[in-house]
Parts: sequence; structure tokens; C-alpha cells
Amino acid sequence: MDKNKVLELVKPKLTAARFAHTERVVETALELARLYDVNQEDTILAAALHDYAKYRDVNEMANIIKEHQLPLNLLSYHHELWHGPVASILIETELSIANEAVQSAIFWHTTGSEGMTELEKVIYLADYIEPGRDFAGIETVRKKAYEHLNEACFLAVRNTIQFLAGREYLIYPETLKMYNDLKRKLEETI
Repeated sequence: MDKNKVLELVKPKLTAARFAHTERVVETALELARLYDVNQEDTILAAALHDYAKYRDVNEMANIIKEHQLPLNLLSYHHELWHGPVASILIETELSIANEAVQSAIFWHTTGSEGMTELEKVIYLADYIEPGRDFAGIETVRKKAYEHLNEACFLAVRNTIQFLAGREYLIYPETLKMYNDLKRKLEETI
């Protein structure tokens, strides 16, 4: 599917600022996909649609989680984590995009998970490092993103966990699993 057509599908669902973020995520994801030999069409779909459910009503998202047998433990965590899993359902039910790889990349783009595919890592990382983001440690992750995908994802998830723990927020279990999985993989390469 053409990049501009996909962006037009998501544009009405987002604020102007979030749409600009999405455009930057698409461009960043495509750069990473080329570098790491990830399917371009899947990358465009996942990057453009990753925030498709970002502004859905919280009650609607909770109902979708329940009705579609998504992990119910999501409901025990901040609703900011819900939009990825919910979007993975809505792109199929509303847009007729039934692509497991794309849906999974959208599902995990906020929390990460253990055993992520290259596409999932590219979307997770592109969302984290897109040029509009500016916070402590991002330049190190940006640089590493163009050198080593697993190391960059590890740095991103480590920073996320440190941020959440520093504020005494709950940390979704799959985020911890992502950290441990990448740490093991990186230790194996030493």
C-alpha cells in the first residue's frame, strides 16, 4: 500500500501534532528497515498505523481488550499501554488490514516484548527515536540505532524502565521480558 494512502487513513484519527509524529516515525522506520533488510511495505503499514487507536475512548479500548481476548492484565496498567494492542485489532476490523506481522509490530510498539521480530524492533525503535523526540539519553540510542538494532532496542527499553521505576510507576511484564531477552542476546555475542 502506498505510504501517503496509509497516512491518509490514520490522519483523521490523530491530532495535528500526533500526525506529524507519525510521519516522522514512518520516515525513521523506513531508514531502519532499509538498513536491517526489513520488509518496506510492512514497515510503512505498521509505522503509519501504530497510533491508530491513540485517541480512542478509554472505555471503548477496555471493551475491545475484553471482547477480542487481548491480555486482560493490560487493564491493570495505565491506559497509555492499551492503544497498541487495540490498534492491532482495529486496523483489521475497520481497515481490513489483516497482516500478522504488521499487527504484532503495532501491538508491541509501546511495551516491547520478548523475542521481538526485526519489524517489531524497527517500529518500537522508530517510535522512540524519531527526530521530534527530545529527552535525556536519546542521542545515544539514535546513534546506536544505525549501528546495531538489538543494542539500540536494549538501550531504549533500559531507559524506559529507568524512567518508569524512577517515578515509581508500574512496569508492564513484557517490557521487563524484552529487557532480559535483549540482555541475554547481547551477552551471547560478547
